[in-house]
This record gives sequence, C-alpha cells and structure tokens, in this order.
Amino acid sequence: MRLTIDHRTTYRFTAPQGRVVQLLRMTPPNTHDQTVADWHIAVDCDARMRDHRDGFGNRTTMLYAEGPLDRVEIAVTGEVVTTHSSGVLHGAFEPLPPRVFLRTTPATLADGAIREFAAARWDEGAPLESLHRLNRALHDRFDAAGGRPQPGLSAADAFAGGDLTSRDLAQILVAAARAMGLPARYVTGYCDLHDDHRPTPHGWADAWVDGIGWVGFDPTLGVSPEDHHVRVAVALDAAGSSPVAGSRLGEGRECLDVDVSVSAEA
Repeated sequence: MRLTIDHRTTYRFTAPQGRVVQLLRMTPPNTHDQTVADWHIAVDCDARMRDHRDGFGNRTTMLYAEGPLDRVEIAVTGEVVTTHSSGVLHGAFEPLPPRVFLRTTPATLADGAIREFAAARWDEGAPLESLHRLNRALHDRFDAAGGRPQPGLSAADAFAGGDLTSRDLAQILVAAARAMGLPARYVTGYCDLHDDHRPTPHGWADAWVDGIGWVGFDPTLGVSPEDHHVRVAVALDAAGSSPVAGSRLGEGRECLDVDVSVSAEA
C-alpha cells in the first residue's frame, strides 16, 4: 500500500511572538513493515531545523523561529509504502527494553473500572488472544468521535465518558494492558480508514507479547494496524508522542488549527 499524507499545523497569535521553539515528532521511521519513499517538513517563516532522536528512539526535528511572528504554519507531506504484517512490528529501532513500558503515567493509570473491564476478557495463558478480545470490546463499547481530543483527559475519565477519540481509546487500552502485567505504549501515526480530513493524527497502542514482540491494536477500528497505518512515534502516553510540543516568547493567546489528510493507493 502507498499512503500519501498531508499534515498541516497552523499557529496564529493575537500578539507578535519574539521566538517560537517547537519539538516536532512528525517523521515516520523505516521498518521492515513501512518504507518512507518521500518526506518533507516545511515552515512558512525563516527557521532553523535540526534532526535528532528522543529517548524512545523517535525521529524528531527541533524548530527555532525568531520573531516577530503572528503565525507559523508547519506543512508535512510525504509518501510511505506499507506491507501487511498481521499487526506485528518488525525491524524498528528500539533503544529501550520492553519492561520500561510497564511504567504508568497520570494519563494511563487504570482505575477499578478499567481493571475490571480488562480482567473480564483476560486469560493469563493466552495474552495475545486476550489483547484481541480487549481491543474488540473497546471498539464495540465506545463510538469513536472524529473531533479533537479534550486536553488532559485521562484514560480513567475517558472510560467513564461517552464518545471518545482515537487517542482516548488507545490510552485506555494501554492502561488496561499494563494493569494485566504487559508492557504497553501509545503510538502516534496516520491511517486512511477515516474521513478524508481530520483534526488530529491517528492513535493506537502497542503491547509486548513474549515470543512475538510488539503487536499493535487499534481499538478505534477494532483490529490490529495493518498496511493502512503509518507509525510515527511511540511513548508512555499520548502527550509523550505528540506531533508538536514547544514554547513561545511573547504575550497574547494562540489559536491552533490542524488538518490531516491521508489517501491510499494499492
């Protein structure tokens, strides 16, 4: 599958900014399951950009722009070729051992309701099958909304709510898997199995299964991620793998607009 991606992020400021510094997690890695055929990050102002890797092994770009700035637009375009992998990750750069992803965060802390939901679908002797049951159950229980996630919403609060975004569903699955004793992590990426345009990238979860490795689960769709998915970054939770994070020097408020378009060609 060849996926074409157009991801545009625009910041508008009510007062000119003296400086904007952004950490971008917007470049997908090459693995055995996906090959980046073409990728560009462009900014509509004078800026310096430097490529790095963060502690999770994600490819990152630091963006430094000097003001005065009343807006900044970051345009990401590219093509990625993907192959069918049954949801199993192969050939990814992994600087950390799986047990690191047993660590929880405030956003992925499982409460009693999540633990009970997971335990009802869990068989200690069959973790892979249990994860698939959990993935399908989350998909069946919640309607996935296409809007922008509510900032700071934890997995526990999301589980007690109604319509959830892909971020919320993935963080619930991460919390549930860790509660059952399996390393799990949040994945930010792209998927074409949605509307043509959406206000955020897609999110799903990885869980570590002994003897197999990292296996992906997408509770928004109720299946494992396949050749319709492009992974970009992983972390303990959604905030740790967010596409854009940073700071600005200046007064006033900011307004953020995001538009993501993904199309596929077999």
